[in-house]
Amino acid sequence: MQYGIPPTFARIRAWRHRTMEELTWNNPAIADGIAAIRTGSPFVYGLTNYVAANLSANVLLAVGAGPAIGAAADFPTVFPAGAGAVWINTAALISNPAEPLADAARTAHEAGSPWVLDPVAVGAGATEYDAFVKSLLDHRPTVIRGNASELIALSGGAATGKGVETTASAEDAIGAVEELARRTGAVVAVSGPTDYLTDGTRTVAVPGGDARLTQVTGAGCSLGALIAGALAVVPDALTATAVAHAAFATAAERAGARTTGTGSFAVALLDELSLLGR
Repeated sequence: MQYGIPPTFARIRAWRHRTMEELTWNNPAIADGIAAIRTGSPFVYGLTNYVAANLSANVLLAVGAGPAIGAAADFPTVFPAGAGAVWINTAALISNPAEPLADAARTAHEAGSPWVLDPVAVGAGATEYDAFVKSLLDHRPTVIRGNASELIALSGGAATGKGVETTASAEDAIGAVEELARRTGAVVAVSGPTDYLTDGTRTVAVPGGDARLTQVTGAGCSLGALIAGALAVVPDALTATAVAHAAFATAAERAGARTTGTGSFAVALLDELSLLGR
C-alpha cells in the first residue's frame, strides 16, 4: 500500500493492533447528539446524486432535521450560508455540472457553515473527476467520509477503487485517514464493518451495523447527510461524526435483527432511526 509517503511495516502493524476507544449508542454523548437534532430541527442542505437523494432526505427526516437537496437556480450560492450544515456527495456530478458543487463548498466555507465532503469513486481511474474532487479540499470541508479506497486515493496514495466499491479494508486506511486529517484540518471517517474516525490526533472506532448496508443503494451517501445533521447541532466535529456513525450502526443492527431481505431492511433502517432515543 502507498499513502503518499509509504509507512514502515512496523507502523502498519502498530495501526492494526493498537487499542482504540470505541464509541457506541451506549455512550451518553451519542444519544445526546440525536436528541439535539430532534430538538433543534436544523436545516441541512445537500448536493447528492439522484440515486441517493431520497434515502438521504428520509434519513435526515427520521432524526428530526429538515433537508433540502438540489442545485436549482441559485440554491448552491444561497442555501449553504443559511444552513446549519451542508453535505456534498460528488456523485452529484452525474446530473449536475461542476460549478454548483464548487459554489456550494465555497459558500459554506465563506459563511462558516460546517460541511461534509463525500468523495464518491475518487481514485477509480477517472482523472478529470478526481482532479475536481481534490480541488474541493481548498474549501476546507469540516468532515470527509468515504470508503477505504476513496480515502487512500484522496490522501495521495495508490488508486485502487473499482467504481464506487472499495478494494481495501477500513483497517488498511487508518494511516491514510490520519494523515489526510492532519493535512486538511478535517475530521476523516472511513466506513467498514468497524468505522474509524479521526481528527489527526484522536482516532476512535465505531463498531456495529449490518452487512446489508452495502446492499442498499445510497446507504453510505445518506450517512454523509446524517453527519451534516449532527454537525448542525454538535459543536465538536469529531463528536458529531461519531454521533452519526454510532446512531446509523445501531439503527442498522436493530433493523437487521427483525428483517430478512434487503428491501425490508432499508425500510426498517428508517424506522429504527426514527425511534432512536424515543
